[in-house]
Parts: sequence; structure tokens; C-alpha cells
Amino acid sequence: MAAAGAVTTVAASYVPRTRDSFLHLLSKAVTLSHLTELHAQLLHNGFQSDIATTTKLTHRLFDFSAVHHARSLFFSFPEPDRFLCNVLVKGLASNESPRSAIAAFKRLRERKSIDLGPDNFTYAFVIPAAASVGDVKVGISLHGQVIVGGFCSDLFIGSALIDLYFKLGRDDMARKVFDEMPERDAVLCNTMVSGLGRSSRFEDSIGIFRRMSEKTLASWNAMISGYAQNGLTEAAVSLFQEMQMSNVSPNPVTITSILSACAQLGALSLGQWVHGLIKSNKFDSNIYVSTALIDMYAKCGSIVEARRLFESIPNKNDVTWNAMISGYGLHGHGQEALKLFHEMVSSGTPLTRITFLSILHACSHSGLVKEGEQIFKSMKRDHGFEPISEHNACMVDILGRAGKLKEALDFIEGIPGDPGTPIWSTLLGACMVHKDTNVARMASEKLFESDPGNMGYYVLMSNIYSSDKNYPGAAFVRQVAKKRNLSKTPGCTLIEIHQKPHVFKAGDWSHPLSRAIYAELERLNGKMKEAGYQAETMTSLHDVEEEEKELMVNVHSEKLAIAFGLLSTEPGTEIRIFKNLRICLDCHTASKYISRVTQRVIVARDANRFHRFEDGVCSCGDYW
Repeated sequence: MAAAGAVTTVAASYVPRTRDSFLHLLSKAVTLSHLTELHAQLLHNGFQSDIATTTKLTHRLFDFSAVHHARSLFFSFPEPDRFLCNVLVKGLASNESPRSAIAAFKRLRERKSIDLGPDNFTYAFVIPAAASVGDVKVGISLHGQVIVGGFCSDLFIGSALIDLYFKLGRDDMARKVFDEMPERDAVLCNTMVSGLGRSSRFEDSIGIFRRMSEKTLASWNAMISGYAQNGLTEAAVSLFQEMQMSNVSPNPVTITSILSACAQLGALSLGQWVHGLIKSNKFDSNIYVSTALIDMYAKCGSIVEARRLFESIPNKNDVTWNAMISGYGLHGHGQEALKLFHEMVSSGTPLTRITFLSILHACSHSGLVKEGEQIFKSMKRDHGFEPISEHNACMVDILGRAGKLKEALDFIEGIPGDPGTPIWSTLLGACMVHKDTNVARMASEKLFESDPGNMGYYVLMSNIYSSDKNYPGAAFVRQVAKKRNLSKTPGCTLIEIHQKPHVFKAGDWSHPLSRAIYAELERLNGKMKEAGYQAETMTSLHDVEEEEKELMVNVHSEKLAIAFGLLSTEPGTEIRIFKNLRICLDCHTASKYISRVTQRVIVARDANRFHRFEDGVCSCGDYW
């Protein structure tokens, strides 16, 4: 307030008479009204034709996002020079007007009064504008102009072109620009590493990163983020630890990337260690870091800690609310998610499509059919959002999980155009739950036609046939998959003991404690059967004896991980496991019995949600 008052006093009591005095006051102005007043004085004193004051005023107007005023001032100037033109293009591009920046650039090139063409700064400003709007034609044209103008060796332009081509999906051209640069600095390499990290050629970025003589914080961040985004979570964690040993201090971008990796991996202890790092670096006040922490705790099974953090944030944004609502949905706490959703509406925080996706997921995992239908209708009616494929899939899931398969089919028929693979896939999953072979056959035909290379659909359909004792049908589906050379994604389960991850596969004997693990599993099976447990073998191969079917399900990865957890922790310790696929019916049932006979709480996160098993009961209420 003192600064603003000072400028007002100066502007009111002193009328500048020289160009230098105008330039000084323009640089000191802290409000748009001050700039407007100075502009009036500039005109009154006859400085409207002075290039220096016009350039400074244009620059400061863009600082206050007065885009229309700045553009009008520029085009009223009779003889703009190259520097003023660059101020215009940069100002438009940085004020979220990239199309206007491109239009202005084209208009300037056509003006005969400007005898100086674009320079390296002009292209460094306009190329990112073309990248942000994804305009292929303009991007290629600009690259051609760069070549003709002789700016190919400019590092800033090179970085801008590489980023442009990655955003246009032309990874080959990005690599060509990079390879042809006569010199490379850290910025250029970072742009290349970051672009490859977002593309299908992520492996190439690893080599570039390792060859970099000067690794900046941006370099480390690009690689860690790339690993996390490509599902290479263990590599992201390993690289983060390497960065720590290299004495490179993280920033909020690093922290959000590594928290994302922890969330995917289910590495709670590592996430807690990162939380300590956040406190020591005073990143707590960063809203994006806080939101990433909420997401990490929720996805690692600590929903109570996630809510505690959520409540501690004074100024929540929509992403923060969405993360907490999504976390409740993941844990099957539909009523809590609904309550929070209504609190978000009352708070005045803008709702987004992600908000509706999060709350609809929560409704589907908790059997809240009526509530889900009401929210889906209100999305367009009250908030103006047209549902996209993901929202429609949620509604099919809500109806399908509740056994309302006819209503789900009616809903799909009401979707304009092709419903899409995710919707038919969701319906097929519901058919597995409710053993509806007829609807499943219809859904699978759509999926086999639209996505014939996805083995998951063949596995689901085969299991549905097996559950219905239609073994010829199951065998036929498996045969089709075999002819297409498809293979099933191997199921695996992770458990973290003393901050070290242990991964198990079905029938796994690779662990050093395998003998003890299998002995513990055999002991558990005996106690479970005494308590009434019977193995679920309906989806197993029909040409295998019943005893052999039991042996097959008894060595699933979930059970091996739980047995190892029981052996490796003190009595009463909570067991936490993470499965990469949907937990099978038998392992779900077995986990309930294990929790009862061992008096342990078992928390399992599968591909869909969390299950908390305690004293023979699951938090999902067997609704999953």
C-alpha cells in the first residue's frame, strides 16, 4: 500500500517533462490506473511518437494483463521498431493469447513500414505460441523461416522448436532438430529429456540425461517426472535417491513427481519420509505439494491422514477437493465422498469434470445408485458440463455393479454416437460380478471388434463362461486369444516391509524365505477351513481336478504376500498389500478369513479400490 501511495503522490504532484522521468515513473507504477494516468500525461506532453516510452508503456501494460490497451497502443504507433514488435508478440503469448500473438506476428511481417524482419527473440516468442495452440501448419512455416533467416544455431530457438515438435506429436522432427544443433546447453538437453519423457520414446531420454555434463535441477525433475508418468515408479524413486546423493536440493516440482511415484507404488514409508523432507524444506504451504501429499496418503491406504492434511489447508483449490473426494471413493467411503462434494459446492470452489468423475466413481464403489444418477443429471442441468466418455462409463458402472444390467444397456443405447471401448469394458466387468452370460456376450463382441489386442477382455469372458459352467465357450475364447498371440498380464502383489518392497507372483518360489512362506500358507489354510472357508474354483480350468484347482488358487500372489507379512511383522501389526490387477473372488474371501483367524487387519489395494479386512469382514461389504 505504501508503494502505491508513493506513486499516486508523485503522479499527482509532479508532471514529468522529460523522457527519462516518464520511463522512471512507468517502471515504478504498481497499478493499472497509474499506468493509464501516465499514458494520458505522455500524450499531453507530446511523447506519443517516442519509441522508448511507447515500448516501456506497452511492456508494463502487458504486466497488468491489459492486452487490449497494449495492442491498441502498439498499432497506433506510426513506426514500430523490431524491439517494440517483440514486446507485442511476447506480451500476447505470455498473456494466454497465443493465437493473437501468431496473428500479430503475421500482420507485422506484412507491414511495409517495418523494414527490419523478425530476429531470434521474435521467433523464440512466437514458436511457443504455435506449440500451445498445436498449429502444425504455422509451426512448420516458422521452422522454415528460422532456416531461411539463419537462426538454426540459436539455442533458445532450438529449444522452442524441439518443444513445438513434441507437442505436435512429431518426435522424429524434435530429435532431428536436437541432433542438428551445433552446440547444446542444459536448457536444450532439458527440453529434449522432458519431451521424450512425455512421448513413446522415453528410453531415449535416459541416454541423453546420462551423457549430460551439467545436470540442473530441471534435468533431474524431467527424468523423475518421465519415469513416474511412464509407470516406472521404482526407477523414479531410485533416481530421486541418486539426486539426493548428488547434493541437488529438490523443489516443489520434484516433490510432486516423487509423491506421484510413491502413490503408484504404494510405498507409504517412503512417502512419509518425503513428507518429512517437505516439512524441513518448508514446502508445506505449496498447494500442489499439499494436494500431492493427500493423494499419496489416500492411495497408500492412510485415508485418515489424508483427511487430516486436507483439513489443515486454508485455501483449497478444486484439485485439492477432487483428490480428497477421489480418495474416499477409492476406499469405498461413498457417504463421506458425497458429504465432501456438497461441502465443495457450498464453498463456492469451481467444480470441474474431474470433480464429477471423482464423485461418480465414489458412488459406483459404494452402491449409491440414486445419488449417482442425481449427480450425473445435475452435471449438465445445474453446472453446464456435457458428460464425456468417462462420465458415461461411471454411470454404466453404477448401474452394472448394482445388478441393473438392463438399465445399463438402456443407458448405453441413449449415448449419441459410438459408446466407446471403456463403456463396453465396464459393462463386461459388471457381467462378471452378476454372472450374466447373455449381456456379456454382446459386450465382448463389441470389445473383440474394437480392441482385439486386449487380453483382459478374453480373460473376463472366459471366466464368465466358466462361472456359468459353459466350458466349451471358455475354451473357444481362450483359443481365439491364443491364435492372436495374446498373453495375460501377469498378476503380482507388492508388500513393503521395513521400507523394502517385496513382490510376489502366483506360485512364486524366488523369495529367500519361500519355504517358510509356503509353510505359513499351509498352516493358514488349515485354520481357515476349520473356520468354514472353501476355495472358490468356479473360474478355474474345467479339465483340472478339483484338488488341483484348489492348489492353483492357494498360491495366488495375494496370499503369498500376506503370509510373508504375517511372518515378518509383530502380532497386531496391520498388513498392507498392493495388487496390480483386480483381486480375485477367492483371495477376497480368503483375506476375510485370514483377518479373522489371525486377528490382523489386512489392507489390500487392487487395480480398482481399497479393501480393509478386519475380523472376517471387508470394508467394501462384498460390493466390488
